[in-house]
Amino acid sequence: SCWFFVFSASVRNIERPATKRREMSETQPGLDLDSLSLDQLSQVKQQEEQRLKALTDQYGQLRAGNARFHSAKDALENLKASDHSSSTKEIMVPLTESLYVPGKIKDSNKIMVDLGTGFYVEKSSKDACSFLDRKMKLVEANSSNVLTVIQGTKMNMQNVQIAMQGKMMQIRARQEASVHQAKDASERDN
Repeated sequence: SCWFFVFSASVRNIERPATKRREMSETQPGLDLDSLSLDQLSQVKQQEEQRLKALTDQYGQLRAGNARFHSAKDALENLKASDHSSSTKEIMVPLTESLYVPGKIKDSNKIMVDLGTGFYVEKSSKDACSFLDRKMKLVEANSSNVLTVIQGTKMNMQNVQIAMQGKMMQIRARQEASVHQAKDASERDN
């Protein structure tokens, strides 16, 4: 029998939404920014910037994965739509990203689905569509959770920036007060 490989999108990096949310929200809860020095605030800001970059990269990967799932579902739906027109469907089978060979699909209801990490399972067209729908919903939920954490991280960075500006104003005020005290002292001595 001839099988049609619908997609080859790895799902090993996709986790349950609640797990990802818990994992991301555990960074420095209840940190009192006012009690930190300017150097410590700078370190916190750098950590948050690194965290934001990692989260943004992860969000991009999730969106790319979701696009691959949508592409796979579109290909499967196109296959099902063209199934009624002929008994065999001619396709180009990819050997690499830029190398293809001609092939024919004899039974478009037998779909090999890549589960990730080298595991494949044969499914009917209907079951493959259901599988893709579940994966797209899971990726969408993870994307939404990551986006929420990204927004929280941006707010954290703004709060750190405000705290740093406050510390800078305090330092300037102390420096100006020292200069005024020194002037007052020198004027009294004269």
